[in-house]
Amino acid sequence: MDYVRGKAGAAIGARLRRLSERIDGDATRAYAAQGVAFEQRWFGLLNQLALNGAMSVGDLAQALGITHVSVSQARQSLEKAGLIRQEPDTTDARRRLLSLSATGTDLVARLAPLWTAFERASMELDREAGGLVAALDRLETALDRQSLFDRVTDLCGEERS
Repeated sequence: MDYVRGKAGAAIGARLRRLSERIDGDATRAYAAQGVAFEQRWFGLLNQLALNGAMSVGDLAQALGITHVSVSQARQSLEKAGLIRQEPDTTDARRRLLSLSATGTDLVARLAPLWTAFERASMELDREAGGLVAALDRLETALDRQSLFDRVTDLCGEERS
């Protein structure tokens, strides 16, 4: 028996982590099949930089809806891979702007057909799963309305009453 599946809604986080690992693993295999050593977590940053030009870590975090720490960690590995570079922000010396390096620009162009295939496959999966993206939107909206922490805290308070 699949324990996580059997727990249904009680294991939402575990189920999402498991699916994320599965999707990321398949993505890694797809990149490797194209002869590219690429980490799936790089996609959002590289795509934002390709679409928008130079951006700060904070701007990237806000655009992607992830933490500053997550962007900083990805930034380090992207710099190490030679795909992005940092430069001072001419309007604010305290900020650094990230942009694609020449190698990064070449890689983004090379990966564009693969990213299109990922998008098409994802849309196909969404249709096959009966509108998963809409369900995820509803889940995010529900969590924005009241976090899991607040829900659990409220329920624990009800039990004490």
